Amino acid sequence: MKTRRLGRTGLKVTEICLGTMTFGHQCDEATSFAIMNKAAERGVLFFDTADVYPVPPSPETAGRTEAIVGRWLKGQRHQFVLATKCRMRVGHGPNDEGLSRRHILQAVEDSLRRLQTDYIDLYQPHSPDPDTPLDETLRALDDLVRQGKVRYLGCSNYPAWQVALALGISARHAWSRFESVQPRYNLLYREIESELLPLCRDQGLGVIAYNPLAGGFLTGRYQALEAPPPGTRFSLGGATGALYRERYWQHAQFEAVQELQKALQPRGRSLVQVAIAWVLAQPGITSAIVGASKAAQLDDSLAAVTLTLEPDELAACNQAWFRLPRVMSPTR
Repeated sequence: MKTRRLGRTGLKVTEICLGTMTFGHQCDEATSFAIMNKAAERGVLFFDTADVYPVPPSPETAGRTEAIVGRWLKGQRHQFVLATKCRMRVGHGPNDEGLSRRHILQAVEDSLRRLQTDYIDLYQPHSPDPDTPLDETLRALDDLVRQGKVRYLGCSNYPAWQVALALGISARHAWSRFESVQPRYNLLYREIESELLPLCRDQGLGVIAYNPLAGGFLTGRYQALEAPPPGTRFSLGGATGALYRERYWQHAQFEAVQELQKALQPRGRSLVQVAIAWVLAQPGITSAIVGASKAAQLDDSLAAVTLTLEPDELAACNQAWFRLPRVMSPTR
């Protein structure tokens, strides 16, 4: 497993990051431990979680994933780079969500306790908070770095203009700045190439791509517009399953995957491996977040790091995106 520098920092992370949003709902603790064991055995030393996990999120289950990760990490914390996030609702009170100073300071203490650690390597707002001034958020995050509770800062699901604004505010006040972004990015969703990726390359930010398999859609297991099978990302309750169906469960996406499979099948290529390898091959990408609901699923995913795509395979991957209709949709 190769490592890459996180943006301009000296921190090195593995090019595969283990995503944990399934832990505590789709996976019980024993299965979660088996997934983390498999990832560690294969050299994955970068884990990503969030205080609101597992999905589907709710105040009643918030923190369950971090607690599972913390119990597994006990006694070996120093070997891993650990990222977590705050922002989403984790309680029923008016201040139990958002990026206010009050919520951030409480959220980091709760995460440290659940993760059984005294520091977080990478701390990330999960998404922008329109109700809180950006300078309030950034000052609170800078304080966490100065206190030693957080080593580096990043952000998730931020549009390019807000990342740029944040970098300017941090520079003006000599505060710790965002050193990475965590956007959605895969063969079927490449919107970040217009503005966010060029900004990150110019400003030296790491890019930790989530959804490289489009929530499992790029495994090729789904063949038609039928009801999603139970136990998948597309059939989760609440808003989560609906969100993933809105993103990918469309006729055009099914066709794109089928055409890509036709191009890859004669070569004996795994669609899973190609999808992840494609993300890792894009300029500016630091790491791809790969999750699982069973440990065995990691065998195929982690093998992607050994795959080098040929020019015609890259062209087939590009065609999967170019064929899709362009529609305006809100940032998620």
